[in-house]
Amino acid sequence: MKSPCVRICTMDPDFGLCEGCGRTLEEIAGWMRMSDAERQALMAVLAERLAAKREAELRLPPVRGAPAGWRSR
Repeated sequence: MKSPCVRICTMDPDFGLCEGCGRTLEEIAGWMRMSDAERQALMAVLAERLAAKREAELRLPPVRGAPAGWRSR
């Protein structure tokens, strides 16, 4: 099975998720040891996980004096 990695490998410290693929460090490290069924189950939730993260970020208050779209954390 193809990896969900999209080469945007930056961890969000507030959410504990990779900004690119939405996996945790534990999931990234364990990917090669997962069964196909485990990988499929994880792949099935990544898009929803990233969408939920974006929604949560939108609810954060804007940062004073920061460029448009920046939010506090």
